[in-house]
Amino acid sequence: MIDVAIIGAGPAGTVAASLLVQQGWKVELFERDHFPRFSIGESLLPQAMEWLEQAGLLRDVVEAGFQHKNGAVFRCGEQEEAFDFREKSAPGWGTTYQVRRDCFDQILAEGAMRKGAVIHFGHTVTRMVPDAHAPRLTIRDEAGAEREITARFVLDASGFGRTLARLLELETPVPTPPRMAMFTHIKDSIAPDAFDRNKILISINPDHPQIWYWLIPLADGISSIGVVGEPQQMEPYGPDRSSRFAALIAASGLMGELVKDAPQLRDIGEIKGYACKVSSLAGPGYALLGNAGEFLDPVFSSGLTIALKSANLAAGILDRQLRGADVDWQTQFCQPLLVGIDAFRSYVDAWYGGMLPRIIFNQPAETGKVKTMITSILAGYAWDESNPFASQPGTYLRMVDTVCG
Repeated sequence: MIDVAIIGAGPAGTVAASLLVQQGWKVELFERDHFPRFSIGESLLPQAMEWLEQAGLLRDVVEAGFQHKNGAVFRCGEQEEAFDFREKSAPGWGTTYQVRRDCFDQILAEGAMRKGAVIHFGHTVTRMVPDAHAPRLTIRDEAGAEREITARFVLDASGFGRTLARLLELETPVPTPPRMAMFTHIKDSIAPDAFDRNKILISINPDHPQIWYWLIPLADGISSIGVVGEPQQMEPYGPDRSSRFAALIAASGLMGELVKDAPQLRDIGEIKGYACKVSSLAGPGYALLGNAGEFLDPVFSSGLTIALKSANLAAGILDRQLRGADVDWQTQFCQPLLVGIDAFRSYVDAWYGGMLPRIIFNQPAETGKVKTMITSILAGYAWDESNPFASQPGTYLRMVDTVCG
């Protein structure tokens, strides 16, 4: 029997594994793919740096030479507002990185293996038998051979694969309209005086406010670009994926100008109905980390931050449980994790409802202190309950919206 079996070797899985092996536990990860492999979600938030540091993986990330990131720029037509993450109300990191996920995920995996975690690539979990003390997994390798393993606990870090949510029928309806994302990488030629590569650019379609765009400058003159919206609003832009994407990017304003005629480096990817939710983030002998549990929306780059927070939180609870302590996953893991998830959810709802763009682009001078607190959320500090924009986001966003008119 192994101590902890982890499904998936993405950031949530490798950070959890690194924390656990540092405490002396035997950890094995089962990853269906081989690394390096492409993944979307390239923009980290500063709060994530703390959890990478605690896992002993930050130095590896720093030395990799990723694109520095210190904030975000929001744009709609000629309106523009920049947020510098260093000008936040919460203590802690104010800068981070914009990463190519194939490199980033491999660096974290190599770091976890160096610490003692075992990663089985090309292995898929096909069955799970929950048990409070000895959950069992059925694993299939690439040759089709299956074996059963028993662990003292299972962490699902399978991301959009959502292994346990599928196998244990944990999926629940998401109360938001289904949206889709289209994206690719380009070789950009962005001049230093045209846009600050240290920031992500979020643009709103001037004709359809529900459609928005990202531009994430990466290292080596590469950028990730994408567009998000409801399918019925995006489909009229073209008869096929390629023409539709090109027309949407051309309508984005400054972003379209920055990437005009830039060579495309990979096929256009597409994800539909990405938002997901589960009935519970933990059960007998298992817990769900990051996107394997809930995913909100890519607009504030919260996915990786939630993933690393869940890994950090779960590893601490699991270490105590494996040492014989009585733990309550509902009150010690699910509820604390949902504090930040629900805060981010309020900002996503306010974004698509139009409230947050009004606040971003119409801030009176007297709301300067408010901006530092909102900046803290945008920097990932959604679990800072001393910040009313994290503890009571809906109430305080409505108050500011009233002031902003």
